[in-house]
Amino acid sequence: MSILLTAVVTLGVIGAASAAILYLIGQKFKVVEDPRIEQVQEALPAANCGGCGYPGCGGFAAALVKSDTMDGFYCPVGGQATMDKVAEILGRTAAVSAKKIAVVRCNGTCEHRPRVNYYDGASNCAIASSLYGGDTGCSFGCLGLGDCVESCTFDAIHINPETMLPEVVEDKCTACGACVKACPKDLIELRKQGPKSRRIYVSCMNKDKGGVARKSCDVACIGCSKCFQVCPFEAITMENNLAYIDDDKCRLCRKCVPVCPTNSIWELNFPPRKEVKEEAVKAEV
Repeated sequence: MSILLTAVVTLGVIGAASAAILYLIGQKFKVVEDPRIEQVQEALPAANCGGCGYPGCGGFAAALVKSDTMDGFYCPVGGQATMDKVAEILGRTAAVSAKKIAVVRCNGTCEHRPRVNYYDGASNCAIASSLYGGDTGCSFGCLGLGDCVESCTFDAIHINPETMLPEVVEDKCTACGACVKACPKDLIELRKQGPKSRRIYVSCMNKDKGGVARKSCDVACIGCSKCFQVCPFEAITMENNLAYIDDDKCRLCRKCVPVCPTNSIWELNFPPRKEVKEEAVKAEV
């Protein structure tokens, strides 16, 4: 009986000592989480899309609280209203950021970019892109297999069955950037939505020389530099036989649009251009 009692007491002492040691270790290495992290996370939309550049809303909230400033932080899903709520919680000021939207920089429809072969493989842009240039003469154009569609958790992008090109639903797009990462051809870009949702951009990524590009697609940018020459705001640059419009510098004057010989510059949501009467033109002359 004494042996049994001794064993029980010994085990009890060992258990108590172990518990005390674990408690002391826990207190020494205890990590106290800032309660504001949870408050900030609750203010976020809980989309966990990664568009902010952090692993989910929890990672974004933690980074915000630990940072001394809100510069460089933006939730594309919640937008400016969410960032203002976060700023109020943290006692800071949120910088005003322009809302962005995804645009597809390819207008190579079946009409403009005829198919020269047929792809009979996995219905996946990443796989198809690694195997060959595409089923048209343009190796820079959209493959139309829908990796961008699958990546979007907001149902904001679809493949048009007639053009076989992806189209962005403006009301649903949150500019999370998932479709940008999913496109192996780098055809999708996040651009400023613009006032009244008006945007101007070059809808082409073909870097071939003019003649080659035009042969493969009727609406390809041929690098003629006419748009570059007429832009009064230095918003257009030319590189690798391709024009690019900087949306930070562009003032939406639209002078570049009519001079493009291939109609590769798109103007979205603008009112129709006013037709100049012949009499007025003659009077000016």
